[in-house]
Amino acid sequence: MLYRDKRPLLVLLVPSFALMVIFLYYPFVMNIYNSLFDIKGMIGRPEAFLGLQNYVTFFTRDPVAMTALKNSLMLMPLTVVFQVGTAIVLALLVDNIKRGQQFFRVVFFFPIVISATAIGLMFSLFYNYDGGMLNQILRMLGQEKVLWLSKQRAYTMVIIPVLWQYVGFYFVIVLTGLAAVPDEINESASIDGASGLQKVWYITLPMIKDVLITCTTLAITGAVKVFDLPAVIAKFGAPNGLTHFLGTYMHQQAFVAQNVDYGSAISIVIVVIGVVVAQGVGKALKPRRDLEGGQI
Repeated sequence: MLYRDKRPLLVLLVPSFALMVIFLYYPFVMNIYNSLFDIKGMIGRPEAFLGLQNYVTFFTRDPVAMTALKNSLMLMPLTVVFQVGTAIVLALLVDNIKRGQQFFRVVFFFPIVISATAIGLMFSLFYNYDGGMLNQILRMLGQEKVLWLSKQRAYTMVIIPVLWQYVGFYFVIVLTGLAAVPDEINESASIDGASGLQKVWYITLPMIKDVLITCTTLAITGAVKVFDLPAVIAKFGAPNGLTHFLGTYMHQQAFVAQNVDYGSAISIVIVVIGVVVAQGVGKALKPRRDLEGGQI
């Protein structure tokens, strides 16, 4: 009855849809178009039709692209383990605190509020060879200075702040899901003799499974498009492109090297991987239904 007259709904929906078409769908279609032509420079015009040549180059002839792809794929399981996993542990601990929950919400969520550029600059100062905080600590302990962004350590040093920044984001989501779990169920389990770990494993986690699926999907898809922190800390792939991710390599090709067509192709690869991974995670974690219609 409230929505019998659809005109107010259209008034609210059409502007939002128009903005999405202009700033999301149209650029996406143009990226597909640009990836098929030879385009030099940000304001360059399509010169020659290349077809799928940029995609063939990406997957077969560009070693830096394969490094970026490998780094992004390696980051996916790490985000699940360290971002979502740590968030679950912290949320379970804070959920059992009667006082001070709001304090921990603010403290753990605070890194999300800080600009990624500021966080990247902070970690760059930590890793600085001359005068960096980590090397100053080593000097105080009588140890030699370490080149933290060397070929052997660069990837690990770059992903540490990437993983750390979004723990608080998933922590808040999981903690909100835990608030919806009825206390009566845990009390009944305690009366039946269930331990704390048993209640978590058999009651709490299954009841917030939808929340965990959402967090896992967001973490994995976020790993595909990570950009800001690696760009600031490793100066767009230093050393020698070993710390390139798909997002940083796309930026380097499109805006630095001015290979707009190749950068557009990389952006399409990012979108396709993100969609495929999101669909795969959703199907893999979605509850199966048995023959009687129940969930397994």
